[in-house]
Amino acid sequence: MPRLKGKQYTAQDYWNLPEGTRAELIDGQLYAMAPPSRMHQELSFSIARKIADYIDSHNGNCKVYPAPFAVNLNADDETYVEPDISVICDKSKLTDNGCNGAPDLVIEVVSPSSRKMDYSTKNTLYSNAGVREYWIVDPAKERTTVYRYEEDAAPTIISFNHPISAGIHDDLTINISELIK
Repeated sequence: MPRLKGKQYTAQDYWNLPEGTRAELIDGQLYAMAPPSRMHQELSFSIARKIADYIDSHNGNCKVYPAPFAVNLNADDETYVEPDISVICDKSKLTDNGCNGAPDLVIEVVSPSSRKMDYSTKNTLYSNAGVREYWIVDPAKERTTVYRYEEDAAPTIISFNHPISAGIHDDLTINISELIK
């Protein structure tokens, strides 16, 4: 994900990007986001749909938002990210502009251009901001790395062939291999 070089950027710069331009604001730097591949979009959509269908069928309180959806991680107007999937259970965090504060569950589907950002930079950002659970779905490696920050800082690595239990609901499980067509 290339960084747009130049000055220190602000939330105002982020919100004034030209229509259709996708970027994330992290520590005063804007990072351009490449358009996702078709497979990336299909996988993101299938995961989001699976979670949303589960929440709806169980009368859950959480809301599922696929990208593009602005998340002001620390509600400090300095860091805006656009996770592939954001699940927010505290509706007071939701505004017309997105989410102010940490989502409960964040899922990123790794693209070649986002690998370093997803595994390193965003992992630190999400952990420090108070995200409860972070999944890194990696199609190239056919595995999902799951961080449950409230339980342990160590990740669990799960093959696409095995179900993943979501921390937001005890009996919500997703098998990524079943979603890839």
